[in-house]
Amino acid sequence: MLKIALVVNEPPPYRIPIFNLIAAADGVALHVIFFCRREPNRQWDLPPIAFDHTFLRERITTRYGRYIHNNPDVVLALKRFNPEVVVSNGFNPTHLYALAWTSLRRKSYVPMTDGTVNSEQALSALHRRVRRFTYAKSRAFIAASNGGLALYQRYGIARSRCFTSCLCIDNTRFAATTSTTEKCYDFIFAGRIEQEKNPDFALQVARLVAIRLQRRVRLLFVGAGSREAEIKVLAAGMAEHVESHFHGFASQAELPALYQSAKIFIFPTRADVWGVVANEACAAGLPVLVSPHAGVAGELIVDGHNGFVCALDAALWAQRAVTLLQDPLRLRAFGERAQLLVAPYRFSQAAGGIINACQHAQEETGTMR
Repeated sequence: MLKIALVVNEPPPYRIPIFNLIAAADGVALHVIFFCRREPNRQWDLPPIAFDHTFLRERITTRYGRYIHNNPDVVLALKRFNPEVVVSNGFNPTHLYALAWTSLRRKSYVPMTDGTVNSEQALSALHRRVRRFTYAKSRAFIAASNGGLALYQRYGIARSRCFTSCLCIDNTRFAATTSTTEKCYDFIFAGRIEQEKNPDFALQVARLVAIRLQRRVRLLFVGAGSREAEIKVLAAGMAEHVESHFHGFASQAELPALYQSAKIFIFPTRADVWGVVANEACAAGLPVLVSPHAGVAGELIVDGHNGFVCALDAALWAQRAVTLLQDPLRLRAFGERAQLLVAPYRFSQAAGGIINACQHAQEETGTMR
C-alpha cells in the first residue's frame, strides 16, 4: 500500500474530484492536509469530499496581496499519517516544514506546480533559491501543463522525473445538452472582477465590436470582486453600444447554462498560470479569445482553431470577434474543436499523473537506501 500525503493550501473545487479518484485507486492510501478551509478571496462551493483529510488551524498572513501559510502543525499531521510520499503544491513555510519532515524521516517529496516559465519570470532571487533547494531534495515532479514541464527543465530537472496532472473540470457537465440552446449573449466574461482579470478590457472590446457590426452587443459578466461597482459604472457609460448584464457570483451548478447562453468566451487576463475558466468555456462549446498571459494560450487554446490568442489590443480582439460573429459556420466549427481539444483534460488523467509521480518517487527513494 502506497501512502500518499498531499499538503495543499485549501480545497479547490476542481481538485477535489481528482483527490477522490486517487483515494479510490487500488494500492493507494491518501490523506490530504489542508492549511485552511478557504482563503479570504475565494467564494467556492465545493463538491463532496470522499478522502481522508485534515484541516490545520488557520495561520495566514498577507504580504503584497498574497496569502502566506505558516503552520508547523503540518509536521504533527504528517507524523500521525506517516506517508511514504508527500506531495506539495507550493513554497509557503508550511510546505517547507513538510519538506523538512520528509528529509528527516527519509521519505519522498514531490513538488506540484501550476506555474510556468512566464508566470515565474519575475520571481526574486530568494524565491528562486527556495525552489532550487526544494527541487534538489525532490524525487519526482508534477506539472499542470507543458509550461510547467518547461519550467522544471529550466531548473535542470530531467524530463523522465516529471509528470503531468492537468487542471481540468467535469467536461460532460458543461457540454451543451441540446443544439437549440439560445445564445442570447455575444460574449461572456467569467472570473473575479479584479484588476488582473481585466474586465474593463472586455467592455472595450464589446464596444468596438458593436461599432463594427453596427448593432448593440450583449455582454454577460459572471463573477464578483472589488472592481464590480466600478465596472458597472463603465458599462453604464457604454450602454449605447453594449448591453451589459452582471450575474454576480455563480455556483458550480449555474455555470454550464451561463456559458451556453453566450457565443464567445472573452478571457483578457493579465496573469493566469492556467485559467480553468477556459476549460469550462471549451467544454460548453465556446470559442475563446485569450491573452498570451494565460497558461492555456497555445496549449488548450490553439490560435485559429478553437479561438484566438491575442495581445491586449482591443482593436485586434474586436477584429477577431467580428470574424466569428459574422460567420456562424466558423463560430460553430471553433466551438466543436474546443470540445475536442478539452476532452483529454479530465480528472482521470490528473489523478493518474499524481499517482505515477508518487510511484516513481518511491522507486527512486528505494534505490537510494
